Amino acid sequence: MIKIDNVVKTFDGFRALDGLTMQVGKGSIYGLVGPNGAGKSTILRHITGVYRPDSGSILVDGQPVYENPQVKQRIFSIPDELYYFTSASTRDMMRFYRGIYPNFDMQRYEALRPAFPDVNERHPIRRLSKGMQKQSAFWLALCCQPDLLVLDEPVDGLDPVMRRQVWSLLMGDVAQRGTTVLVSSHNLRELEDVCDHVGILSHGRVLLQRSLSDLQDNVVKMQVVFPEAEAPQLPADLQVLHTARTGRIHTLIVRGRADEVKSRLAAFQPILLEALPLTLEEIFIYELGGEDYEVRDIVL
Repeated sequence: MIKIDNVVKTFDGFRALDGLTMQVGKGSIYGLVGPNGAGKSTILRHITGVYRPDSGSILVDGQPVYENPQVKQRIFSIPDELYYFTSASTRDMMRFYRGIYPNFDMQRYEALRPAFPDVNERHPIRRLSKGMQKQSAFWLALCCQPDLLVLDEPVDGLDPVMRRQVWSLLMGDVAQRGTTVLVSSHNLRELEDVCDHVGILSHGRVLLQRSLSDLQDNVVKMQVVFPEAEAPQLPADLQVLHTARTGRIHTLIVRGRADEVKSRLAAFQPILLEALPLTLEEIFIYELGGEDYEVRDIVL
C-alpha cells in the first residue's frame, strides 16, 4: 500500500528525515512510534501529500502522492491539530467531503449518528470540546471510506468508552473493507492492542519495522537468581540490552527468542529462571539503545 524509499527532508538546515525507508502493507494497522522530534508527523505529512520530499520517493499503490488528486481521494487524515473551516459545522464539513471523496456514504453518515451522540452536527466545530471535535473527525472519516487512513495522536481527548468504540469501528473497516490504517501515537499501550505492525523511528530514520508478534518474540525479559550473588560472566554473543539487580534477582533484557535465551542461561544452573513478556513500551525503550533514555530502569 505505502512504499517509502530513502526520503530526505530538511528544514532550515535541520534534517527532519534522514533517508527514511519503510513499507506499510494493505489492510494492516501500522503503528509509528518514536521520541519527540523523530520525524513522525513529518513523514505523515509527506504520505498525505502536504510536503514534497527533497529526495527519495513516496508511493501509494505505486503512485506518487504529491499533487496527485486521484491518490488523495483515497486518503483521509486526522492530524493532531484538526482542520476545519472557521464557522463550519459537522454537517457543513460532511457536504464538503461529499464533493471530494467519491466513496462518501450518506447512508453510513446517518447510521453512525448514534455512535457519536455528543456531537451536535449543526454546531460550529470550533465551539465543540476537543474530544467532541475528534468524534466529529472520526464520524466524517468513516463516511468517506478511504483506502488509507492516516492518524496522528488519534484518540487524544477521547474518554475510554469512546476510545474503545472508535477503535472498534476502525478495526471493522480494516476487516470488512481492507482499509489500511497508519497511526502515530505516544500511547504505546493502546497501540499494542490494535496494531499488527510497528515501525520505530529515531532521528529521521526507521530503526526497525516488523510485525508486533515478531517484535515481541525477538526481545525477552529474564529474571534470574544465580547460585552466587554476583552474576557470572555471560557469553559474549548473548545480546544483553540491559541489566538490573534487586537483591539476588538479576533482570536481563536480551535480544532473542525466549526458549533460546532460557536454554543458554540454564547452563549456569540458576536457582530461578523465568522469562517474562515485554510490552511495546519496554521494547521501544530498549530498542532505542538508551541515548537520553535513562527511564529504562523505571519499567523493570
